[in-house]
Amino acid sequence: MPMSFRSLPGAARPLALAVLSLAVAGALALPEGAHASAFQLKENSAKGMGRAYAGSATAGGDASVVVNNPAAMTDLDGTYLQADVTAINFSTKFSGTAHDALGRPISGGNGGDGGTTLPVPALFFATKVSNRVHLGFGLSVPFGFQTEYDQNWMGRYNAIKSQFESLDATLSGSFDVTDTFALGASVIAQRTSAELTSAINYNAIGLGVQQGIAAKTAAGVAQIQAAAAAGLIPPAQAAAMIQQAVQQGQAAAAGVAALTPQGADGLARIKGDDWAYGWQLAGYWKLTPNDKLSLSYRSKIDHKLEGTGNFTTTPGYQLMLSNPALAGSIPAFQHTTGTANFTTPATAIASYWHQGEKFGLGIDVAMTKWDVFKELRVHYGNYPAQPDSVETYNWRNTWYAAVGGDYYVNDKLTLRAGISVDTTPTYNATRTARVPDSTRKFAAVGIGYKASEHFELNASYAHIFVNQAHVNSTSPTGDTLTGNFDDYGNLLSLSAQYKF
Repeated sequence: MPMSFRSLPGAARPLALAVLSLAVAGALALPEGAHASAFQLKENSAKGMGRAYAGSATAGGDASVVVNNPAAMTDLDGTYLQADVTAINFSTKFSGTAHDALGRPISGGNGGDGGTTLPVPALFFATKVSNRVHLGFGLSVPFGFQTEYDQNWMGRYNAIKSQFESLDATLSGSFDVTDTFALGASVIAQRTSAELTSAINYNAIGLGVQQGIAAKTAAGVAQIQAAAAAGLIPPAQAAAMIQQAVQQGQAAAAGVAALTPQGADGLARIKGDDWAYGWQLAGYWKLTPNDKLSLSYRSKIDHKLEGTGNFTTTPGYQLMLSNPALAGSIPAFQHTTGTANFTTPATAIASYWHQGEKFGLGIDVAMTKWDVFKELRVHYGNYPAQPDSVETYNWRNTWYAAVGGDYYVNDKLTLRAGISVDTTPTYNATRTARVPDSTRKFAAVGIGYKASEHFELNASYAHIFVNQAHVNSTSPTGDTLTGNFDDYGNLLSLSAQYKF
């Protein structure tokens, strides 16, 4: 390669390092959820889902309060074992265009249906220890999501596969302060894991290298011209030197262009996980014999995701890496480690229930403090060769409101229905292909059957209507995806409860 490749460290290194840094950062970023805003899940109770989670902690007879509001265990008179599973069918389809940093269209289709069908399990145990004390244990999935677009779709530099899950193990206790007021608390152990993939645009990296060559060539020409103007170099010699510098720069740029043609892609695959701990506090009031109110606050949980990154390269890019003048100035895209701090948000929930002879009516209002997700900063195991990278999110807090109820056909059969609305933490400036989230409306129906005094079955179905999600997102290598995502969801939930 011509000697002018030595110009690359000053001009091309920042872009090259940013490509690797942001590729890992994007892979450790967390995607949206199937029901609640972003990637939050409420799907831990078939009985609750039937009324759109209205009265989630106050309707009574549901062991999921072990994780939703521990104070509400005061209504569980005995020992309960409950298992729930919800099948979530989520669909997301893109329509729009994509172009690279030079405005050239990116090849590929619309990605197909990026959604999937996944089960969300939950298991609860609750027991009355004494007249005033209850204890409970629960396993649930409060955050989770998976999407996978076609490997060669036009948005492949933004996202291909996104899989994320948080599993909670919750230990809860409640104490009846009076006959009408109870307090509850929970300790939460949370394991969060993520696996994400995206394509790497080596052509864009090559363009950055070529820009570095052009900038260095121009600087060299300016120096020669200044020397000639000062009389340090004869005009004829200066002209020859300028011609040689331009020719070397053009040859070097042409060589890079040949090694990194448009469509020369690699693949980044990132995996990371972490255990962290949180807590929950709750209160429960029996306002009247027929009216109940509960409040709960669940803390944020701070994670430090630790993961590995694996990357594939192209033969042309490997040739560039084999050049000593380039090897220290462009990312090697080899196996490395990385860490990223991430916080699952705090939530506050108010739940109300009115109990009638033939019906029950509930209302829930919840806030999720997504404003903790301001940025994602990734630190690499081979620092300082790869400096920290930062992606800005600045998500907003969200609100959830639901109204729903039960109708008691007879002592054994209960019918349910409910509706809700859930706002999104994202907005046009921050929405990406990994998180094509928008405000959601939720309509649900359910049925419960009490087979005996000890055994109860519940089933619910819900449909999620999602506002069209507009994206104008740019990848780390300057590839812009512009268009809309059309999303919807179907949920089917089943539960079995046994009272000892």
